[in-house]
Amino acid sequence: MKKLLFITGGSKGIGRATVETFLANGYHVVNFSRSALDLEGVTQIRVDMSNLTWVEDCSDQVTKLAESAESICVIHNAAVLYKDSVRDLDALRLQQVLQLNVIAALQLNQLLLPSMKGGSSIIYVGSTLSEKAVAGSCSYVTSKHAVVGLMRSTAQDLAGSGIHTTCVCPGFTDTEMLREHLGHDQTILDAIAGGVTQGRLIQPQEIADTLWFASQNAVINGAVLHANLGQIEH
Repeated sequence: MKKLLFITGGSKGIGRATVETFLANGYHVVNFSRSALDLEGVTQIRVDMSNLTWVEDCSDQVTKLAESAESICVIHNAAVLYKDSVRDLDALRLQQVLQLNVIAALQLNQLLLPSMKGGSSIIYVGSTLSEKAVAGSCSYVTSKHAVVGLMRSTAQDLAGSGIHTTCVCPGFTDTEMLREHLGHDQTILDAIAGGVTQGRLIQPQEIADTLWFASQNAVINGAVLHANLGQIEH
């Protein structure tokens, strides 16, 4: 296996579109998620990354896979989105969100870095909410701001390694997670689309294509790359 993609949350939405894109470009894919991904060329590792000790269940398997690769791309895509506020966010809930959205990425990096050669990449999936906020999503906003900080630290700490990193920040993307968060209310979805200069939601494949670009272009090392169709600011 010369080229390997390690991706979290690759079974749905942006993650699945990204898996299909990398497969089409000659990568073998290792997917970390609770839901299985039934595609040829994918090694499925079923773990619950919201558990602090998830690494213990798969470290030997992951290390063995990584050691055989000439080039590795890591995409930190898994995330959870809750409705909560600074007024009522429970500390334990925030801890759980940070574990999946931020800490699990650090854990996976530390597991893979000893096997990553020059030309490899670590790509974080942030959000339009990585650099601003909306009401009612306190834990998600906090975690996605932290993702940008982790990416920037990654760029600095890996200087000279030949490994590059980027944080791709999607805008409102037509995924199951977004629709569930909005209660499948088409009126709200239409209003969100109306707040974008292109007048529509982003398709998961568009973000997958952006992640592919980021993984192949070391020139954007340490960069925050917004992919949001041009949001209308008020």
